Amino acid sequence: MVVGGADRIIFICCLLTVQEHDVETTHGVLHVTMRGVAKGNRPTILTYHDIGLNHKSCFNSLFNYEDMQEVTQHFSVVHVDAPGQQENAPVFPAGYQYPTMDQLAEILPSVLTQLQVKSVIGIGVGAGAYILTKLALNEPSLVEGLVLINIDPCAKGWMDWAASKLSGWTSNLVDTIMGHHFSTDELTENKEIVQTYRLHISQDIPLDNLAMFFNSYDSRTELQMERPVPGLNETIATTPRCPALLVVGDTSPAVDAVVECNSRMNPTKTSLLKVCLCLSVVFFFQKPGKLAEAFKYFVQGMGYSKYSLHLIGSHTSVAFKNPFFNPLTPNQLWSLSYMEQHRNLLMAHF
Repeated sequence: MVVGGADRIIFICCLLTVQEHDVETTHGVLHVTMRGVAKGNRPTILTYHDIGLNHKSCFNSLFNYEDMQEVTQHFSVVHVDAPGQQENAPVFPAGYQYPTMDQLAEILPSVLTQLQVKSVIGIGVGAGAYILTKLALNEPSLVEGLVLINIDPCAKGWMDWAASKLSGWTSNLVDTIMGHHFSTDELTENKEIVQTYRLHISQDIPLDNLAMFFNSYDSRTELQMERPVPGLNETIATTPRCPALLVVGDTSPAVDAVVECNSRMNPTKTSLLKVCLCLSVVFFFQKPGKLAEAFKYFVQGMGYSKYSLHLIGSHTSVAFKNPFFNPLTPNQLWSLSYMEQHRNLLMAHF
């Protein structure tokens, strides 16, 4: 149930309501923030942040960006904070059992039901991308689309070990999480932003709570996904059924993990977007224009027109400017059928 006493409603420009809820679940209370209300048959945009962040530090710059607001004015948005990661979160009592990654995904359907959300387009980063992918595997009818940034489908393994060795920042929890977000070069060359996020991680989230979320992600199991092969296993392969956009900076430490995830997805429904000169997710959200643009075209490619934003038939032509699908002339207009033929790999170098 939604805990009534914890709800806060904020009115912005008398047009958009932002409601904060503490929702009771089988694994404790989950803090969620909802912008707007569910709109007819349109899905709600559902976000989930990475370790060391919360929905504000992870997504505020993106959702406050003008191009992103052009999209979100037509959709409701639900931001989920992992247990104990929200601003001013109380410290968990002694003996509290933090949910596993699987359990964090399992509680989302009941939370969305309480918020009267019927379907979602997920945007997840790191740990949040893992959780939303798990949700799509568990509840395929609930998830219409996925945007997965820096996703790692593997259990704790060689990729994590290599990242920690390369970063050299393994002395304590905050340093370990900094190494998760920043490359070695960024840690030494972008000291101002690094220090800002170090202070956020060490001061804005109770470290005991943060350690529990980190340990949950660090103990994740491998996402059981298999790329469908026509004529071989396409009817039985386990993989998200919805359209998906995988996003990573082309020099990010997460590249190998994201490419591995792409190899397990349905190639007819999955696109991989590598953004040039974009390293950590932190810098990605410091300059959110490319992600906002990519998300706008992703939503249009799903059949939500930029102008009417109602669901249109899969065989209807949708004309709009889409530089991601056009290697030759950025101003050419493409149809949905062209987009569907070029979903597998989007190499966008800006």
